[in-house]
Amino acid sequence: MASLDFEQEKIAFRQYYDASLKHLVDAKSAYIRLISNLIKRFDPGEVTKIEGRVKDREECIKKFHRKYQNQLEAAEHPYEIKDFISDLIGIRIVCLYEDQIPQLSEMLQQHFHILDITDRISSVESTEDSFGYKGLHMDLALGANMASLAKYQPYADLTFEVQIRTVIQDAWSMLDHKIKYKKSIPNDLKRRINILSALFELADREFKEIRNATTELIEMETELPISDSLAEALDKQDKRWLVASAKTINAFNFLRIADHFFRDFDFQDYKVDGFVHDILKLNHDFQKSDLHKCLIDNLKSVREYRDQFLADNPDKSFSPYTMIRHCLYLYDPITFDRILSRGVKERFAEWLKSAQ
Repeated sequence: MASLDFEQEKIAFRQYYDASLKHLVDAKSAYIRLISNLIKRFDPGEVTKIEGRVKDREECIKKFHRKYQNQLEAAEHPYEIKDFISDLIGIRIVCLYEDQIPQLSEMLQQHFHILDITDRISSVESTEDSFGYKGLHMDLALGANMASLAKYQPYADLTFEVQIRTVIQDAWSMLDHKIKYKKSIPNDLKRRINILSALFELADREFKEIRNATTELIEMETELPISDSLAEALDKQDKRWLVASAKTINAFNFLRIADHFFRDFDFQDYKVDGFVHDILKLNHDFQKSDLHKCLIDNLKSVREYRDQFLADNPDKSFSPYTMIRHCLYLYDPITFDRILSRGVKERFAEWLKSAQ
């Protein structure tokens, strides 16, 4: 029963916590599964982490003492500590980019009953000289429809807090907690902490901008069609194609051309990046148009060689990357002498002689 006796209420809360702990842990796991399924269904972009915890018992008491006790007792308002710990069950969602946070928030608002929202992102960004932890905190409860389902009925009365952060915000939060003294310290130390916090904020913004720029480059490359002959491409696009092709090869335009010639192959980003780097190490001026011409001129011969090689070596493989390497060697055997290993090059040379 509620009272104004803090010592009595501490005892009551500890008894409640210990008796309810298993139920709280089960609820936390159920909420994580539910939110994970919603994220898979609505696909708001990559989420790197969904985790939860039941808040430590003594931390709950300290939080109540710090935030609520004096105010309640001054107003002579009887209390039970458990009624003021909205984050007894906590779920953390960590995403990659800042603009995913409102998407995740909207998704949760559609499927849960909203008790409170604390937008630390807006509160920090609305000031000129304030830096620090940024994230969105939401106090939630099961909506009527979910609470009526048999698997969620046991948790219908349990509220929980969801924190939505980016990877950068999550890293800053963890580091920020390790800085023990942040208020009553010399101004130069405060300034250093603010500078560090601002760098984290800048990193968050730059990651988003780099993603946007990458998307724009990919879209730009897909605007112009790739043809199976240079003459056909020039007829279709005239000077536009010529200008777009006069670019040093990069991961984006390489992928555009490679996807055209090898439509059934999945070119993985990190492998493309390394492969293009290998090409540029041998010829730092190699152009998009060079790659296009290289494949148009040589892919037919390399396919014939691949078929013969696989017939003779059924246990081996001959990937599109290997085919492009052979095409590059045929295109310019001096510049791309090291694109093939010695044994592979000798075997290819013997086949070329026999095929003439």
